Amino acid sequence: MRGGFSPEQLEALRAIDTPTISNAIELYKVRDRTEGFMGFDVKCQFPDLGVMLGYAVTAICDNRPGPVAGRQAYFKWLEAIEQSPKPVICVFQDVSPSRPHSCYFGEVMSNCAQKVGAIGLVTDGGVRDLAEAKALGFHYFSPGAVASHGNFAITQVGIPVTISGVTVTPGDLIHADRNGVLVIPDAVVEQLPDGVEQIRARERRTLEYVHSPDFTLAGLVDIMSH
Repeated sequence: MRGGFSPEQLEALRAIDTPTISNAIELYKVRDRTEGFMGFDVKCQFPDLGVMLGYAVTAICDNRPGPVAGRQAYFKWLEAIEQSPKPVICVFQDVSPSRPHSCYFGEVMSNCAQKVGAIGLVTDGGVRDLAEAKALGFHYFSPGAVASHGNFAITQVGIPVTISGVTVTPGDLIHADRNGVLVIPDAVVEQLPDGVEQIRARERRTLEYVHSPDFTLAGLVDIMSH
C-alpha cells in the first residue's frame, strides 16, 4: 500500500501554501509544468479551513434516472478509507450525463467519511450541506453546491480517476488550499522542503528589489534572468 510518509514530512508540507509547493515541484523536473494541478473548475468551498493534505481514496460516481443503486460500493468505499494511510482525501469522478445536477457529498457522507479517517473531498460533481460540512472541518473542493442529492451512486472504488484533466491514482498525495488542488509526486516529497526554501529565497530577493529605492526595470530584468 502506498503512503507512509512520516508525520513530520506531512506536517512540513501542510505548513506551506499550494502555489509554493507547485513552484518547488518544478525544480525537480518530474513532470511538465502544465500537469499535476486541477483547474478553476474545481473550487475550494471553505478557504478558511486552510491547507488540505492527504492520501487519495478514489471512486467513480454516477447520477442517472431510474432505480436507486444498491449500497455495496458505498460500503466498499468506506472500507477503503478505513484501510488507507491517513489522512484520507476522497476523490470522486462524476460520470453522470448532467454533472451540474449531481451531488455526492453532504452532511451524512461527510460525517461517515470523517469517522473512518477522511478529512476532505475533491470532485468534479456537486456537494451540499455546506454549513454542516464546514462546521465539521471537512474540506470540499468542487465546482459548486446543489440542493438535492439526486440519484447518486458510487459505482467503482480504488481505480485511477480523472478530474479537471488530472489523473489521480489511489494513494496519491494531494495538497490543496484556497488556490486549488495539486498532486505531489512521491519522488519529490523528501526534497520539497529544500525546494520551497529555494523558491522563497528567489521570490524574496525579487520582491525586495522591486520595493527598493534603487529599482530600475533593467535591474529587475537582470535579477529575474539569473
